[in-house]
Order: sequence, then C-alpha cells, then structure tokens
Amino acid sequence: MAVTFDQGVLLGADSRTTSGVFIPSKVSDKIEPIHRRIFCLRSGNSAHTQTISRYVRHYLNMQAVEEGGLPQVFTAAKLFASICYSNKNFLEASIICAGWDDVQGGQIYEVPLGGSLMKQPYAIGGSGSGYIYGFCDANWRENMSLADAKAFVSKALSLAINRDGSSGGVIRLTTVTPAEVTREWVPREQHFRT
Repeated sequence: MAVTFDQGVLLGADSRTTSGVFIPSKVSDKIEPIHRRIFCLRSGNSAHTQTISRYVRHYLNMQAVEEGGLPQVFTAAKLFASICYSNKNFLEASIICAGWDDVQGGQIYEVPLGGSLMKQPYAIGGSGSGYIYGFCDANWRENMSLADAKAFVSKALSLAINRDGSSGGVIRLTTVTPAEVTREWVPREQHFRT
C-alpha cells in the first residue's frame, strides 16, 4: 500500500512471496526503486511485474540522461499503464507507482489488472487488500503527519497479514520526501502487537 502524507509519500508492504500454496520467500522486498524518488509496489505474477519494472526503470533512466533532470512520477505511472494495457491479454500485473517530484509533489498512481491508470490519495493492492478496504476507508486522513501515516500503514498491513495466508513476514516501509528517501522495517513480533 501507499499513502500520501503532509510531506510526501509512504509505501509499505509485507515480505512474503507465494507461488500457489508454496512460499518461496519470507523476506522479499516488494518495494522496488524505479528512480531516485520513484518506487513501485508489485502484485500478481512476479515474473511479469519484475520485467515491467525493469523496462520502466530503463526508460526513465534514459529520459533522465537525455533531459538532464529527474523524471516525474506521472511519467513512470504512464509507462507502467501503457505496458500493462498493451499486453493486458498476457500479463497478470497490478502496480502501485508512488513517489515525489518537483512538479506535483507526492503522488500515488494505481495501475490495476488491464492497465488503467488512476491517481489516488492512497492505494492498496495484492491478495491481502480485500481484508483491509473498510479499515483504510475509515481511518485514512488527508495531510497526516509522518508518524500518523506510519501507524496507519503498519496497522493496515498487520491486519492484512493476520487474515491473508499469502501475506506475512516483516513490514517494510519506504518514506519519500523532497529531502530524502528512508527505508525501514517492522519486525514480525512488533506488528502482531499493533
């Protein structure tokens, strides 16, 4: 999931990767860097989403070199949507693209299956998301502080982990602001107490 807050964007994800009923990894990092201040969250077929992310990263790096500046979050989101839509009959990919740029500040774009593109103040996805829509709708607030955003995201993800068998492990958080990008994690023992 990703949420906007008063200074930027906060992304959060669990760390379990599943393949049917098999768990190939309990500590995967689902928050993938696309550029210096742009990240994506992937759900669906891992091979599909990883490949799409690599293409978008490649295109954005080329643009940054050609134009001599940082790319916009909308550009990255539009690339994700374009690839997903053009290949909608072959891909099982859902992407949340979030980050910060000088033009629009903190932004979140959702690219669900099929490749549509929606700008959102917060977005949730993946198999655990169905369990937390009500919680998120009831508890998300505009212009939250970073501390409130971290508490909201940690609680939402812990609820999803507790209900969804395909979610689990630690909670990873990435904060993107104009000043910096910070990454941290919440151990399993701690988030089960929230």
